[in-house]
Amino acid sequence: MKVTFAVGQWLIGAPRHVDDFAARVERELAAVAAQGAQLALLPEYLALELAYTFGPEVHGDLHRSLAAVDTLYASWLALFGEIAQRHGIYVLAGSFLRRQDDGSYRNRSLLFDPQGRHVWQEKLRLTGFEKEAKVITPGNALKVFDTELGRVGINICYDVEFPLYARAQAEAGAVLLLVPSCTDTLAGAARVRIGCQARALENQIPVLCAVTAGESEWSAALDTNTGHAAIYVQPDRGLPDGGVLAELAAESGWLVTEMDVAGVQAARANGQVGVAGDWQGQLLPGVQRARVAGFESA
Repeated sequence: MKVTFAVGQWLIGAPRHVDDFAARVERELAAVAAQGAQLALLPEYLALELAYTFGPEVHGDLHRSLAAVDTLYASWLALFGEIAQRHGIYVLAGSFLRRQDDGSYRNRSLLFDPQGRHVWQEKLRLTGFEKEAKVITPGNALKVFDTELGRVGINICYDVEFPLYARAQAEAGAVLLLVPSCTDTLAGAARVRIGCQARALENQIPVLCAVTAGESEWSAALDTNTGHAAIYVQPDRGLPDGGVLAELAAESGWLVTEMDVAGVQAARANGQVGVAGDWQGQLLPGVQRARVAGFESA
């Protein structure tokens, strides 16, 4: 089965009105759908671009931004649900920091299906920036979702640096991992890229990573943005030797790529190595803990 994916490298804008943001999202998703995209992936923290619509007293303050944007949650669901249904595609709408009953916010990534329905995965580990905000809390559930393209898992940015999340999702049947990301340093982008490639190698499944792009001095969360939209696979027979199926060379835009999903799965079953299948070898009693061994005389 061949599937066309659209992975975003989203240039953060400064919309004056919610309708301006909605019109851009509609325009860009319509364009990739016209290119045959069956799943479009947008980056982490996308919803915080809407903070700009509330003016400088709000968008210059993270806590006020979170509170203001949260009031648009129903509109967010309606916008992406309608677009997904109109174009008959799956859309991972970046992430939205959703207010909880205790006043904290969880970083939630919503996946919409072609019927306009949605599911979500919340970020499980917090970065230093998120901890310092004192108002963002981690999610507590790991999920996988059945789609017409196969079962998928979501790792939000920093989560992809922890191997057991993706491993548990792969063991639950995920054949695709979606990674919406937002990094403000080259080191951060490198960590996410390395995490994506490692998860693709370990689980022998494709990993799609969408990123934010550009400079936005008006926002504490979206001020500087790095990284490249990319699709990673395991380096193996019939697949790229470097493990990068495709990567966007431009500063922003969309990476629209057709993938032979069956070919990737064939490499998983009949490749030069079988990392995913050999994973259990790490769990043998004799190697569960390392022991200190002394030198022996000849």
